[in-house]
Amino acid sequence: MYACTLLLCYLTGQLLGVDGGGDCQLMVKSISGNVYQAGDVVIGGLFPVHMEAPHPEMEFKRKKVNDSCKIFNQRAYRWLQTMIFAVQEINSNPGLLPNLSLGYLAADTCLEESTTLVAAMTMVTGQDVSLADTDCGSAPTVPVIIGDARSSGSIVVADTLGVFDIPMVSYFASCVCLSDSWKYPLFFRTMPSDAEEAQAMAKLLRLLGWTWVGLVSADDDFGRFGSQMLMEALRGTEVCVAYHEVIPKALFQEVAHQNITDKQWIANDAWVTLGTIAVPRNIPSLAGTIGFAVRKADIHGLGIGKSLYADVSQLRITYNVYKAVYAIAHALHDMLACQPGKGPFLNGQCPDVRRLQPAQIHHYLRRVNFTTPLGERIYFDQNGDPPASYDIINWHVAEGTIQFVHVGHFVSYQGSSGQFHIDMDRVVWGGGHRHMVPVSVCSSPCPPGTRKAVQKGRPVCCFDCLPCAEGEVSNEIGSLECVRCPERFWSNSNHTVCVAQQVDFLSYNDSMGMILSIISVAGATLTAATSSTFLFYRHTPFVRANNSEVSFMLLLSLKLCFLCALAFIGQPAVLSCMLRHTLFGISFVTCISCLLSRTVVVLVAFRSTLPGKNLMRYVGPIQQRLGICICTLVQGLICMLWLTLAPPQPAERAIQENQRPKIILECAMGSVVAFSLVLGYIGLLACLCLLLAFLARKLPDNFNEAKLITFSMLIFCAVWVAFVPAYISSPGKYSVAVEIFAILASSYGLLLCIFAPKCYIILLRPEKNNKKHLMTR
Repeated sequence: MYACTLLLCYLTGQLLGVDGGGDCQLMVKSISGNVYQAGDVVIGGLFPVHMEAPHPEMEFKRKKVNDSCKIFNQRAYRWLQTMIFAVQEINSNPGLLPNLSLGYLAADTCLEESTTLVAAMTMVTGQDVSLADTDCGSAPTVPVIIGDARSSGSIVVADTLGVFDIPMVSYFASCVCLSDSWKYPLFFRTMPSDAEEAQAMAKLLRLLGWTWVGLVSADDDFGRFGSQMLMEALRGTEVCVAYHEVIPKALFQEVAHQNITDKQWIANDAWVTLGTIAVPRNIPSLAGTIGFAVRKADIHGLGIGKSLYADVSQLRITYNVYKAVYAIAHALHDMLACQPGKGPFLNGQCPDVRRLQPAQIHHYLRRVNFTTPLGERIYFDQNGDPPASYDIINWHVAEGTIQFVHVGHFVSYQGSSGQFHIDMDRVVWGGGHRHMVPVSVCSSPCPPGTRKAVQKGRPVCCFDCLPCAEGEVSNEIGSLECVRCPERFWSNSNHTVCVAQQVDFLSYNDSMGMILSIISVAGATLTAATSSTFLFYRHTPFVRANNSEVSFMLLLSLKLCFLCALAFIGQPAVLSCMLRHTLFGISFVTCISCLLSRTVVVLVAFRSTLPGKNLMRYVGPIQQRLGICICTLVQGLICMLWLTLAPPQPAERAIQENQRPKIILECAMGSVVAFSLVLGYIGLLACLCLLLAFLARKLPDNFNEAKLITFSMLIFCAVWVAFVPAYISSPGKYSVAVEIFAILASSYGLLLCIFAPKCYIILLRPEKNNKKHLMTR
């Protein structure tokens, strides 16, 4: 700090011809074009009331006198009026700064950095103020300055006044560089930085779904830095810049010349309310422009009168000046509220408002937080920036002129990402369209059921929409990837939602299951009816000649064959899986054992009529029962070992049907060897029975038992031979249906071939149900 002070004094001394000996004197001329009002605390103000500074004396031979700035700036004069108005309003408010009056010292900067710096230095030090030793620590004439209007002037003043710890509050400087709190710790502003506007513009693009935009900027520092900040704000978002062009300031003239229409323009605060652009010749091209403007406010009481410079139709920067004055006033008010011993400075000291040090007001400005008389909350963040607040302006055309219509606003307080409030019904879009937001995309959003696939060599906004793979879904528009469905779920036909995979098994609710159940029950009922018939006519010769005991055992086993088919229908469970094949194997072995026993009896009975043969004693009732039990016991032992070592269990098997997975609930065999043994043993007995019946085929016609058994065994064997390839080739529940069909077909074959002729004689031809007929050869 001291080095900078000495250097500044040295340079000034050399220029003004001051000796190096003695005290260092800062010799500055008085402020030209200044406005002053005394007060307990005097606020400085820098305003470019004129826009051209006088030319400097380049020969350095004499001082220029009576030089004044040129080109009056009506807008800046209104800012000066606003500062004076705000000071008077605060002084007349008994609730704000009681017993303390504000004064002001405002100067014309002439829109020149050198003039701005001279005015600021003069305000701070006064004329002929000594900077040596003790004098450098004296209270400045002006402890805080409002200004400058331009970022370049603010940078120059902030760099210089930082030596004296003088805080400043700018009302128009928007350069993001001034948000560097390390380089400019004493700088505050009521104008949002350009970075905030870039962030707001990026949020507007995302809000409206405009992902494919062109960026046009002016060929100056403001345009280059602004476009760079916007592209930074868009980085990492779904918005892509199709092109970025740097155009001379004659851009809109060229746009109008080439008759470029039906484009949606988005403007920043630099030109959205600029009257020189909103001219009739630009209406076809720029109508519907939407953009950001610094928040406007109607300050009550400002501009009343017949003054030529009292136009208050666009109080935007004017309102920033108003807020800057009130920010300083509230900082001073907080100073007055300080209680001795509880102050923020050394030993709890409170500041002396009437001999104010700049560092003290800087401390309170950093913590100021208030609401303006117009209802807006004001505070400064760690960088000295205010909350970002913008009006959303839309260009409407009425009676051949462009009107700046307020259609919404954007506010971003500390800790929030900002909120838009836009009345979409009032917005006129580019080309004069209403109620239909323009679409600006490189590729249309991918619908649900698809995912984005970026096109090679193009921005991320340009993509193809690829359908999700089977088993994957996306239920949002513009999904980046498809999500795999969880286990036991699969995608629907549109790939938008995961649905439970179809679980398939032969159910009683299926038409096939219902038909097979009915056939099974019908077979069991028919078998029961046959049993009842034989039981009722058990004393008749025909029934007695057919060995009624074995017939009843055969009918019982047939009934079990029909009923075991029901165990194959329904959702597989542990018990049903164990019963299926064991009940089937045992009942069929019992049935065939009965037939084998009867075949042997018939064969032996007629063979024993030969001389010297007495074989009947080996096939008596006891032997028949014993043979049936032994054959059945063998199958029972096989099934017992099967259930003990590797029992059938419910299992799931996934198959593809019409390119969609399906879960098949089935009974796993547990042991293929055991299942083969069960079927093989049944087949062995059936083949043996068929062989013996074939040998007895030439018995007398009146006793054709062997022929019936032969025919039934042929049907049985044919069914089960066809069963094997059909079972292997049938998918899912159809394999179970094939097995049930084989059981029912073979059971009906045995029932009808063996017992249908007998029931016919018993019920319809009773005259043949006698001993004489049976003995007739």
